[in-house]
Amino acid sequence: MRHVLSVASECVPLVKTGGLADIVGALPAALAPEGWQLRTLLPGYPVVMKKLGKKAKEVRSETDLMGGPARLLSAKMAGIDLLVLDAPHLYGREGAIYLGPDGKDWPDNPERFAALSWMAAQIAVEGVDGWRPEVLHLHDWQAGLVPVYLHEMEASGRVGTLLTIHNIAFHGVAPAARLKDLRLPQWGFHPDGFEYYGKINALKAGLVYADKLSTVSPTYARELMQPDFGMGLDGVLRTREADLVGILNGIDETVWDPQTDPHITNYASPKRKRPNRKDLLAEFGLTDSGGPLAVVISRLTHQKGLDVLLEALPAFVARGGQLIMLGSGDSELESAWMLAAEAMPEVSVRIGYDE
Repeated sequence: MRHVLSVASECVPLVKTGGLADIVGALPAALAPEGWQLRTLLPGYPVVMKKLGKKAKEVRSETDLMGGPARLLSAKMAGIDLLVLDAPHLYGREGAIYLGPDGKDWPDNPERFAALSWMAAQIAVEGVDGWRPEVLHLHDWQAGLVPVYLHEMEASGRVGTLLTIHNIAFHGVAPAARLKDLRLPQWGFHPDGFEYYGKINALKAGLVYADKLSTVSPTYARELMQPDFGMGLDGVLRTREADLVGILNGIDETVWDPQTDPHITNYASPKRKRPNRKDLLAEFGLTDSGGPLAVVISRLTHQKGLDVLLEALPAFVARGGQLIMLGSGDSELESAWMLAAEAMPEVSVRIGYDE
């Protein structure tokens, strides 16, 4: 078995805000038959710590990790071999894992995920509990600083690094004044390193210094190297084109199986389509108009085109269409969609997340 440490900010079934968590949670079982043993490093958010309960054992401790003490815990849950970074000063907050009560990023998000990256690098260099990874699989900006820390620890050549871009819209930007607080070296703070318009950019650090790069589909890999889709990092990705590969995300067929889904009965029968539609309309408080019913389940962001859909909505409704929206995200878009639902009886909007 080859040993891999997967470093991520969320993972099904412990904590999830989007598709990243699904992939991180599915990878251990998917790669085991190929000869890869994965351990997954996660932050110790309250929801994670509650699910761990007394199942975890301490395998490492730090007296000062980005401003406070921390413990590394080892546990197994739902078939996943977990390493959890328990640092209450960074993660001990109820509610959203990235956002404060005001709906904005926690001001210390750079430190929160620099700590995760630092711990990943330490595990790669020193091992933990008699185990050491040969490869670090890094997910999005939250793990982007790992290759820089490895370089600082003189361990770059001893462990391979793969950074997967799930969503290039989020960069993990921090002011240059926090270089020291984030334990980052001055040598990397330049345009060909992790400097980005005078600031630290954690995702760019990973894109520049990781050995290999991947993303969630071959199409997305091509798009990311174009100015319209690269979110300011398309030039960096063009320089790494030879190291970038797109691997299409799949689904876990044991979970997403219409034949066994308790919410669906007699799925294979064409006669179920109309009753399913009727149940769905009732669930969202709509009366069947007889026209097309569109359903959108998405993060509410401009990147997903939800502002464009809002502009097209009146014309769609005027021609007999109905629309159901389930999602959350940008507060302005949430408000705009709620107003649209109030103005158009043919539209139903539910702000939130529901598996």
